[in-house]
Amino acid sequence: MFKKILLSLITGVSVTTLAIAGCTAQQQDSAAEVQPPILTAQTEAPTTTQPQERPGDVPYVPTPQPVVDAMLQVAKVGKNDVLYDLGSGDGRIVVTAAQKYGTRGVGIDINPERIQEANANAQKAGVTDRVKFRQQDLFQTDLSEATVITLYLLPEVNQKLRPELLKLKPGTRIVSHAFDMGDWKPQQTLQVDGKTIYYWVVPKEVPANLR
Repeated sequence: MFKKILLSLITGVSVTTLAIAGCTAQQQDSAAEVQPPILTAQTEAPTTTQPQERPGDVPYVPTPQPVVDAMLQVAKVGKNDVLYDLGSGDGRIVVTAAQKYGTRGVGIDINPERIQEANANAQKAGVTDRVKFRQQDLFQTDLSEATVITLYLLPEVNQKLRPELLKLKPGTRIVSHAFDMGDWKPQQTLQVDGKTIYYWVVPKEVPANLR
C-alpha cells in the first residue's frame, strides 16, 4: 500500500513538472513572437533630406512677398506651367504660385534645413499635391521640364547659369530678383518696393554674343 502511494506521488510530481516545463516553453515561444526586431533602424522610413554636399552658392535671404507676387505676375504663370525656383529657400515662390494660380512647381535648394522648412510651408498651405522640393545642386538639376524659372541668386551665379538657361525650350520665361544676366538684356525691368525684377524669354535663336 505504501509503495502504491509513493508511486502515485512520484508520478504526480513528474506530470506536474512536465506541465510546468511545457507552459514555460510555450510562454518563451510566445514572448519571442511578440518581441520587436532588434534592427529597428532598418525599418524606419527614410528621411527626405541628406547632409549638405557643399556650401551654398548664395546666403539665404527670403524674397519679400510683394516681390514674389510681382515676379509671378510678370511671368504670367498659370495652371499649365511648371515653375522651377532655383535656390528656393522656404519655398514661398513655389507655394504662392500653386496657391494663386494652380501652378505646378519644383523648388531646388542645397540646404536640407530649407527643404524641410519649404515642405512644412507647403503642407500648411495645402499645396503638397502641386509642389515638391528637391535637395540638389542647382547646377546639376535637369531644368528641361520648366516653363518658368525664378531666381534670387548673385550676379556671378546668374552668369554661370546663363548658358544652361539659354538651352531651354524657346519661350521659357526667366525671372530674377535683384540681379541681371550681364550681356543677356532683359525684356522687361520693374521696380517693386525698391527691389528690381528682371524678366527674359528664351529666344528661338541665341544671339552670337551669348553663345
